[in-house]
Amino acid sequence: MLYPMEIALPSPPIPRARLGAVLGINQTLSWGMSFYLPAILAGRASEGLHASSSAILGAFSWALLISGACAPRVGHWIDRHGGRGALLTSIVVIAAGQMILAAAPDVIVWFLGWTVIGVGMSMGLYDAAFATVGGLLKQEAAPTITGITLVAGFASSVFWTLGSALIGPLGWRGLLLAYAGIMLLVNLPMVWLLVPPAPPRPRSAAIATPADGSGHRPERLAVACLGGFFALRWFITSAIAVHVLELIGGIGLTAAEAVSVAALIGPGQVAGRILEWTIGPRIDLLVKARVAAMLFPLGAALLLTAGWIGPLAAAILFVLLYGMSNGIMTINRGTLPLALFGAEGYALMLGWLAVPVQLGQALAPAVTAPVVATLTPLHVLLLAGATGAVAALLLFTLRLPR
Repeated sequence: MLYPMEIALPSPPIPRARLGAVLGINQTLSWGMSFYLPAILAGRASEGLHASSSAILGAFSWALLISGACAPRVGHWIDRHGGRGALLTSIVVIAAGQMILAAAPDVIVWFLGWTVIGVGMSMGLYDAAFATVGGLLKQEAAPTITGITLVAGFASSVFWTLGSALIGPLGWRGLLLAYAGIMLLVNLPMVWLLVPPAPPRPRSAAIATPADGSGHRPERLAVACLGGFFALRWFITSAIAVHVLELIGGIGLTAAEAVSVAALIGPGQVAGRILEWTIGPRIDLLVKARVAAMLFPLGAALLLTAGWIGPLAAAILFVLLYGMSNGIMTINRGTLPLALFGAEGYALMLGWLAVPVQLGQALAPAVTAPVVATLTPLHVLLLAGATGAVAALLLFTLRLPR
């Protein structure tokens, strides 16, 4: 008697455009309702909890530290089981943290809520989304990662506007409950239904291997240089974000001009990501990353031309180049580790690289406050540009595997 041969059917192709769009919306919602919360809540929550603004914002810094501490373990889990489960769990955890914040009677419970959100951020922001795509698409993940950051680049604009509109009628506690509802009723089912699960990794898989499949662990120097680049740049970004209006206004702009110019940072980020999307595939990855990294120091140097072209024009050039550099750098955070170290152990590598980044983000406002108080705004921005140039030099030590 003849038996039909067993044929292993190929897995259905992954709809990449849909995956990029879904995770882009997911990241917009998750970033907007976690990382960008303090800008809307801090003042109202400080009054409601009778706590100082430093204590309220200190809880957010604490959340970033918690997120960084959890990142390697989350990355290890994603490598074994795929990223979809981490994203789903993060949505529930962030919503739980939002509900704790909404019910907080004092600053102690406020810190507890941000601790929970910090854990959720480690499982559900860019690193987890990039790792999800890397697990599904392997070395072909770069265009989808670019698409995710292109969509999510509007998170701050959308949720600062939405939060400002809703916090009046809802109050800060009501706003948090509304956000928790959006996370559970929109974000959760969207990811559940539209993000495919990835096959689990074999337990014997290496922690990280280069893209050529040779099986060697990545060089420590390459990991250190890449981690140092991201840590320095996110340290600068966090420091500037806290003092942006003061710094831009201090180079000769009126208060209204400073607000208008600072608002161009977001469009600059999106412009950088559009460039990456359109012409990026035709340029070597490391060349793109190095050029993008140097845009920020170039923008800072152009501030010295304010005497010739005027402070407003110089400030506009600075924020546009700074925004473009940041926009492309966010993409590089997902694409460079994949290209340098390969798809095996990619999520864990992202987790370890996130540790210095989150530490730098958490410490930057406090560490740089005395510098901002001592130096002139122009000198602070020039110092930031010089630090950005040092960070860019670290990328010149890296080489893609052949």
